[in-house]
Amino acid sequence: MRAIVTEVAAAIRHLSIDGVELTAGYDADTPPPFGSGIVLVPWPNRVRDGRWTYAGQTMQLDITEPARGNALHGLLRNTPYQLAERTEQSVTLRAPVFPQNGYPFTLDTTVCYTVVSVGLQVTHTVRNVGSACAPVAVGTHPFLRIGDVPTDSLTLTVSASRHIDVDERLNPIGVTPVQGTQWDLREGRLVATLDLDDAWSGVAMTGGGSTHWLSAPDGRSVSLWADQQFGYVQVFITREFPGAGELTTAVAIEPMTAPADAFNSGEGLRWLKPGECWSMSWAIRYHDAKAR
Repeated sequence: MRAIVTEVAAAIRHLSIDGVELTAGYDADTPPPFGSGIVLVPWPNRVRDGRWTYAGQTMQLDITEPARGNALHGLLRNTPYQLAERTEQSVTLRAPVFPQNGYPFTLDTTVCYTVVSVGLQVTHTVRNVGSACAPVAVGTHPFLRIGDVPTDSLTLTVSASRHIDVDERLNPIGVTPVQGTQWDLREGRLVATLDLDDAWSGVAMTGGGSTHWLSAPDGRSVSLWADQQFGYVQVFITREFPGAGELTTAVAIEPMTAPADAFNSGEGLRWLKPGECWSMSWAIRYHDAKAR
């Protein structure tokens, strides 16, 4: 196993096992394309207009998705993390969230990446070190792949029963059961046939967590496992991911503890009391039936 984690946004820049790349990588001197591998705190996805209400006052976050007028992917996506601990198998990075426009709270956050025999185990911890209850949600943005297998030839399986419907700005407007719709990916669909920037709730929990995956025609697969704290999943497909001198297809499978616009809906949002600590885990796992 080999993993490279960046200082900025604590992003996964490279993950491979026996030379088989499991994530879509990028050069060290470029920003993470499409937020590849970054940590999303204290909210994943979007806050509509960057505006929400706290204690009867309207709070205004900085607009970081100008084209759609939203605050996108939290407050640490451009923040340098500090090394907290490192071993041969793991690295723990730390970054604070300071009071700022639209978010008057102070958090201490860490993320621990540990290489294991079948992939990468990740644990996030958020502690409220301020004096008021703070709203928090966590997500992450890994793009998965299976070596040199063309991503369009992979089959995507999303183990979730409800699709979160959105408007033209990708903010939630309702929920639809996936049964009988194009959003039912529980039996798998070929990536080449999909165009997604969509989220699901009702994720299927088995043995303490949910699993979503990409599988190759030769039987290999890479999965995204997430514990019960992650009740939502987003899938984003781009055909413009930079790689080896050309644009390629890439698939992000993003575990989230809350959906888009949770600061307004309250859905999945966790309010941490002063001094309270919250931890959650997810993992990328490689499966090769022929190697068993």
